[in-house]
Amino acid sequence: MYYPDEVIEEVRMKNDIVDVISGYVKLQKKGANYFGLCPFHNEKSPSFSVSPGKQMYYCFGCGAGGNVLTFVMEYENYTFQEALTALADRAGVSLPKMEYSKEAREQAEFRSRLLEVNKLAANYFYYQLKQPQGKAGYEYFKEKRGLTDETILRFGLGYSNKTSDDLYRFLREKGYEDSFLKETGLVTVEERGGRDKFWNRVMFPIMDVNNRVIGFGGRVMGEGEPKYLNSPETRLFDKSRSLYGLNYARTTREKFMLICEGYLDVISLHQAGFTNAVASLGTAFTSQHAGILKRYTDQVILTYDSDGAGVKAALRAIPILREVGLSARILNMSPCKDPDEFIKQMGPDAFRKRILEAKNSFLFEIDVLKQQYALDDPEQKTKFYQETARKLLQFGEPLERDNYLQAVAREHMIKEDELRQLVNRMGMQLGLKAGDSYREDAGGRGYRETAPDEGASFKGASEGRTGNGDGTKSRRRPEREDGIRRSQRLLLTWLIEDPALFDKIRGVITADDFVEELYHQVAVMVFEGHEQGSLNPAAILSRFINDDDQYREVAALFNASLKESLSNEEQKKAFSETVLKVRRHSLDTASRNAKDIAQLQEIIKQQAALKQISISLD
Repeated sequence: MYYPDEVIEEVRMKNDIVDVISGYVKLQKKGANYFGLCPFHNEKSPSFSVSPGKQMYYCFGCGAGGNVLTFVMEYENYTFQEALTALADRAGVSLPKMEYSKEAREQAEFRSRLLEVNKLAANYFYYQLKQPQGKAGYEYFKEKRGLTDETILRFGLGYSNKTSDDLYRFLREKGYEDSFLKETGLVTVEERGGRDKFWNRVMFPIMDVNNRVIGFGGRVMGEGEPKYLNSPETRLFDKSRSLYGLNYARTTREKFMLICEGYLDVISLHQAGFTNAVASLGTAFTSQHAGILKRYTDQVILTYDSDGAGVKAALRAIPILREVGLSARILNMSPCKDPDEFIKQMGPDAFRKRILEAKNSFLFEIDVLKQQYALDDPEQKTKFYQETARKLLQFGEPLERDNYLQAVAREHMIKEDELRQLVNRMGMQLGLKAGDSYREDAGGRGYRETAPDEGASFKGASEGRTGNGDGTKSRRRPEREDGIRRSQRLLLTWLIEDPALFDKIRGVITADDFVEELYHQVAVMVFEGHEQGSLNPAAILSRFINDDDQYREVAALFNASLKESLSNEEQKKAFSETVLKVRRHSLDTASRNAKDIAQLQEIIKQQAALKQISISLD
């Protein structure tokens, strides 16, 4: 729902950021600001700053920043609407009533009923676990799996009775009709009556990040197939977007996430103190899973089973993680099968040591690749080298590629110069140029991912042919941030930090000279705020709250500390040059878009005048 800007601003202003964050983080006043340990990454020295003047927070360690709304969104993993509602309730602000269409109202009511019945079922399964009929399930968790009562309660573990319609009859007694129960994924309703989806199984409630039960998993007691059974997909539950344990792992202070295969792996790791463990739910790891994890971390460690299926699962997951920008490492589970078994046999300290020793995902791929070839056979050995060279081509950045090339050569005792020559020769054969990379999609089809500059060539990471000589598809990489963009960002930060600088640039530059779209939007608000004498960083940031990338970048503008850097002559000169560079680029852009000769002549006149402009900070 859309809320007017004045309503959002009222909620923000009535929730002092220091008061709100103090409820989550212990803060200590130092000068004009407050400092504490960052809740978004693990640190020992406080680098998390809260400014009561700006009504903003910023971590100098991890770069997290924003206003009171974004803090609640980040910490609680709330949507904007959920965060606004929570803060409005806290401040006693009445939000406008949401007006649903009939269809939207029915959908909202249906989802609410699904959440209600799932919660009821979870409580029912937990109750059954503690009853005589649940003894087998309780002993399985306690004796065979070594779980404590505290862990059982924390994860809401339960038991579904041997009677095949136990839960169905319970829910019918609670007033739920068959037409609705058929949609819950908990029961199957037929002409002869209803029967439970889960029976004679230990139960694992699956929760979303807000600790609401959205589905279930069950492990059969004794013999039976399937061994593990998940809820079917419903309007609440989508396996490809759900990660077991994320409701707890999202608040971890670790910088990385552990990805497991099963429920009990996650639970055992959490009980052992590794509260950053999650698992996909009876399905292959997906790009949606990776995208969700990217919200919380930049690093993951795969702790899949040590068998062949686990290795294959890791190999499938690595390119998916790489595609969304997640750095992955692989934990060596040997001699155990899975994390649950490892914790029981080797202990938490040994597991922590394995985390530190976890292998880089690319080097792991090369290790697995090597096992496919008989290296005592010259032909097989050559094929291994060729495939290794092809895989090295996935790195478009020459320095990065060379670092990996050196590591591979060292680990597998390949002559470095010969491997480099092979990589360069293969790059030429594939039609790659400098900065290009060669990737394969999930189906094994190759494609060229191109660098921004089409003019460079490949050989030796700098020469060669252009074009797709092997018929592979081509994908363009996003252009990197250039010097002009950095200059606009730096100038904005200077102006925000020291409003007195506006007088120095008056008549030289305006908000319209910031041609980068995001910085232009911010510049307009910053310049207007200065003219009106009411520059309000937190209010400006609220305008970008619905775009995660934008609000992070804008938050950084308001939290950099550059004022001191203008105290020497060299930095004063840098400020002047930055102003002129931004203005010059603005005029260059305008000249390319000039509509007629008269307009172009005026721009040329202004460009010439720039040479006479001198900006003094004294």
